[in-house]
Amino acid sequence: MTREQVTFCRICEPFCGLIATVEGDRLVSLRPDPDHPTSQGFACPKGVAYAEVQNDRDRVLHPLKRQPDGEFLRVTWDEALDDIAARLRDTRARGGGDAIGMYMGNPGALNFSLSLWSALFMGAMGSKRLFTSGSQDTNSRFVASQLLYGMPLVFPIPDVAASEFVVVLGANPVVSHGSLVTMGRIKDRLHEVVARGGRVMVVDPRRTETAREFEWLPITPDSDAWLLLALLHELDAAGLIDTRAMERVADGWPSLRTQLARFTPEAAEVHTGIPAERTRALARDLVCCKAVVYGRTGTSLGQHSTLVNFLIDVVNLVSGNLDARGGSIFAKPVTPLLDKLGEKAGMFSYGERRTRIGGFPDVMGMEPAVNMPAEMTTPGQGQLKAMFVVAGNPVLSVPDGNALEAALPQLDLLVAIDLYINETGQHADYVLPSTAMYERDDFPLFASSTYAKPFLQVTNAVVPPAGEARLEWEILDEIARRVKQGRIKALLSRALKKWGLGLNPGLVRSLLIETGREGRKFGLRPRGYTVKNLLREHPHGVLVGDEQPVGWLQQGVIRHSDNKLHLDHADIANEVERLATRHGDPAYPLRLIGMREARSENSWMHNVPSMRAARPAHAARMHPADAEALGLLHNGKVRLVSKSGEIEINLLVTEDLKPGVVAVPHGWGHGGRSSWRRAASEGGANSNLLASSEPGDIEQLSGSAHLSGIPVRAERVGT
Repeated sequence: MTREQVTFCRICEPFCGLIATVEGDRLVSLRPDPDHPTSQGFACPKGVAYAEVQNDRDRVLHPLKRQPDGEFLRVTWDEALDDIAARLRDTRARGGGDAIGMYMGNPGALNFSLSLWSALFMGAMGSKRLFTSGSQDTNSRFVASQLLYGMPLVFPIPDVAASEFVVVLGANPVVSHGSLVTMGRIKDRLHEVVARGGRVMVVDPRRTETAREFEWLPITPDSDAWLLLALLHELDAAGLIDTRAMERVADGWPSLRTQLARFTPEAAEVHTGIPAERTRALARDLVCCKAVVYGRTGTSLGQHSTLVNFLIDVVNLVSGNLDARGGSIFAKPVTPLLDKLGEKAGMFSYGERRTRIGGFPDVMGMEPAVNMPAEMTTPGQGQLKAMFVVAGNPVLSVPDGNALEAALPQLDLLVAIDLYINETGQHADYVLPSTAMYERDDFPLFASSTYAKPFLQVTNAVVPPAGEARLEWEILDEIARRVKQGRIKALLSRALKKWGLGLNPGLVRSLLIETGREGRKFGLRPRGYTVKNLLREHPHGVLVGDEQPVGWLQQGVIRHSDNKLHLDHADIANEVERLATRHGDPAYPLRLIGMREARSENSWMHNVPSMRAARPAHAARMHPADAEALGLLHNGKVRLVSKSGEIEINLLVTEDLKPGVVAVPHGWGHGGRSSWRRAASEGGANSNLLASSEPGDIEQLSGSAHLSGIPVRAERVGT
């Protein structure tokens, strides 16, 4: 029997609406939902192809135990969970709770039950050792928000719908579909800016898919801070700043202003490659209309990523475009967890403790993932002896995966909870099968503060779990019980009740919506929303407002006690000084950047046949002038060398790059005993082997890895 069910995608942040076709208990296909209020019939190739992931013959469907020869054999759930629990008890007895760690990958951030229960599980284990992909992506944005507003999860989103000038810095929304902003059909929304007489400018080292659609302003990789400081210098020097208005909402501008003298547009040109007059014109353009500077992943992966994210907001502030219609605005969360409730629960900490290796501050409880190898191999209190890797593949996604791969066998216990045996999981003692996204109930919890238009949607599971796959939260909960800690929900029921939460993800979801801004509030707001009436009456989701508000920066956004943005920070001043005195190494004259691919998602969709058919083989990109100077050939081999490592990879020569830049998509280099045979057969190279794992090379304020603008040299391979 064939049926259809409304649901939504959870691969990336727009959460596009989809219609699932199901035969029996099997997901057959997915297509865009024309009635979805925000995606309006759009879905990218990855979302439509996800049925191929869910039904992949290489998917792990039963608990597996690694044998002495490295092969995996099927075991029962009881056998696996009992042994894992016994080993955890032993690890805790010998090394304490902090000898147990967890790494959670990118898909976990879009899985609300896993996001919540992973933290609860670590608390039940008595451990604070949580590592996530955030230190390869968003953590520097969170730290910038903490410094500016007093809370990491307060960050602005671009009001594209009303903007007249959008500057996209280090982002590629035509491919990414937006990050830290949830906006359906973002490409169309940007074209609408131009259609009504406005402009979209993409500042990037590569003529990205977004830059091809709009204006492209090439910039030298990892020089964004120079550009932003030069914009501030010009705005100040030209008298374009409404100082009185700014000082009503911000404290510390005079101190920050004193640091601008050396960052003239001419000085910045040496570092950015952008002519001084272009920088001056850009500064003036930002104050002549409703404008916004929007930065994302590219601005969060350089040597000064917290400074860059900090300065983006300051530029929007001093140009009059922060908390202003058409500028950079703040979405009101529709669920209480991301507002006062989360703060009361202590979810949004920063710097409450320092890491054992490198002394980095925690970011909302997270430690830098780049530290994992050293944390596993360095003796002493807190040395990691047991690890869980959930929905992640850090061997391919963190700097120096070779060091991590060498450290993993030294653990007493490694458990992978995933859909596949990946390059990290091949070293696991157990690989436990988790559910695919359409095998679970869900709702976009952490997007509720990033929607361009206030929106609510929930979905139930489309099909039951395949094979013996289990929900991640259930696996963690059962392990906690067998460790003799009692179930997580029993252990934490008192605290959860204090904050009005339930005892399992289903109840949490119901209560968060019921008590949220648009919720029914247990009958006090009869026309409000509940999970039941959303599923029954609004399966496609429902807009609960036409736009996000403006003018509430000091009425609910800022958390500092003086109710002002804080611009004067010793750490920021130190970063500015470090930027001004930074020098390059002539031995590595090129700069390596990453790049997004429309039919790839980090390391985990490379086994999908339809994605491979329309995607070029993994390769580096280089400008023709650089290739000619180095004697490199299009479709030839090139060796890329950094101070930290080297890779050999195919080369594509293209004018879509600024000279001096090499671009390589990350997440490749599959192989070993991984289960995804198709991905492993494609080869490719792991570009993160060129990144440094040395603590001194990690961004100090957020622990973020340096993955963009890496100094490299290129050498021809063969004759």
